[in-house]
Amino acid sequence: MFDGGMTMSFHTVNCPPVLGNLSKNVTQCRTRPNPSFSVQMSSTIIQIDEGGNLPKSKKISGSCSALFKCQAQNSLLSQANTVGIIGGVSVLSTIIFLEKLVWWSSRNGEESVPFVVCSDPALGGCLISQGSIHWSLGDIAQKKVNHEPIIENLRHKRVFLEQSGACCIVMPCHISNVWHDEISEGCSQPFFHVGECFARELKEAKLKPLDAGSNVRIGVLSTCETIAAGSYQEKLRKQGFEVVLLDKATMEHILIPAIESLNKRDMEGARNLLRIAIQVLLIRAVNVVILASDELQNLLPQQDPLLKKCINPMDALARSTIKWAKSAKKLHMKT
Repeated sequence: MFDGGMTMSFHTVNCPPVLGNLSKNVTQCRTRPNPSFSVQMSSTIIQIDEGGNLPKSKKISGSCSALFKCQAQNSLLSQANTVGIIGGVSVLSTIIFLEKLVWWSSRNGEESVPFVVCSDPALGGCLISQGSIHWSLGDIAQKKVNHEPIIENLRHKRVFLEQSGACCIVMPCHISNVWHDEISEGCSQPFFHVGECFARELKEAKLKPLDAGSNVRIGVLSTCETIAAGSYQEKLRKQGFEVVLLDKATMEHILIPAIESLNKRDMEGARNLLRIAIQVLLIRAVNVVILASDELQNLLPQQDPLLKKCINPMDALARSTIKWAKSAKKLHMKT
């Protein structure tokens, strides 16, 4: 996953649903050495006691040119531009986000953004067990689904990251961002919402509507109505965009079968159905299509012309995070 002459050491925390004992785990990722470009990040071992308290951490290694103190003196990382990342339903998507965060922040030979990750693969199982991935907003209201345990789980992770020295929090997960307001309640640090980051970038791009007399239309392609509405629709509308979703028939007969084909490893069938779903939105004069699902990412081949019309919103989240981190670093270098 990480290649191209980079040596990096980072600490990934697998956080259980309720904070308790955490086993020590330091992961090192090494690739082909390149003397002209080497990025090293500080790494720390941490263990939480039975009471959920964070002890003083020990620094293992690191070669950052400068350390900037954040609010917590006994935190895992002390740089003022440390990013805290709450892993999502897909561990792979979290890793891909980290790859972008590292490479994009160190393109010009700069130090990459310091970060601490809290990843809980069991979270995906919790969501799937409650069926929320494929339920609509109407289904959730009718069945009175209780998502409070999941929200509390994610809130614990956010607090853990703050205590670990994170001065900014992000969640590279389409589903988790549905409860962003609840999870961020009481947060003492900036907490970026993927929908807000993406909508802001689109606003700055100054897109022109394809139909005269209408607003710029943005298509949202998601396997879950809840994600489309909760994570993107509201944020895009606040910026003046018209949001276009798939109709119920296309969802049931095109997109959902595409995911089913993917699960059966029928890649060609899944690709063809996804192409149809994208075309349905493009016919409705959308400027771009948001692929708001981990399952849909990287399904089409890179040379597919339809990809030029599709956007991964997590890229906007990564760029906003890097912009914040570089700004925070410069600010604390002056003080």
